[in-house]
Amino acid sequence: MTQSDRCLELYLAHRGALLTYATRIIKDPGRAEDLVQEAFLRLRAASSTTRLEEPVAYLYRIVRNLALDLQRHLTFEGRHEVAGADDLAARIAEAVPSPEAAAAAREEFRNLLKALDELPPRIRIALEMHRLGGFKLREIAAHLGISISTAQALVAEGIAYCQTRI
Repeated sequence: MTQSDRCLELYLAHRGALLTYATRIIKDPGRAEDLVQEAFLRLRAASSTTRLEEPVAYLYRIVRNLALDLQRHLTFEGRHEVAGADDLAARIAEAVPSPEAAAAAREEFRNLLKALDELPPRIRIALEMHRLGGFKLREIAAHLGISISTAQALVAEGIAYCQTRI
């Protein structure tokens, strides 16, 4: 039995439950059907390149993510009707980054991590506290034992350095 056959068998065995699951999220059986079919296609594509440890959980996660993305998109648009299956497919495709965009984002993130590692300790700490920890400049200043203006300068210097490295 091929991997594609196993995916189809898995999909057919869980299709009803997946439809119910998707319908509970988006409250539209027609859209739920489209989402479940899209999830199957993604499962088949993913399983052709990677061995999935929990394919059923992966399938449910795909359905959930697609349904939530569609729900968010519809809420953002301020309407609750989609013209048809083609429109739904286009909206789902917009919500998911292309492989090229995902690869570029991963590369940018790796460059950012390298840039953070290259920063002097005080600047790195100030930048991480401010951007990642959500600390205010006065809290950073108190933690590092410096003035607020120095904390601001350290954060600005760290941001500028990281921007040049990315």
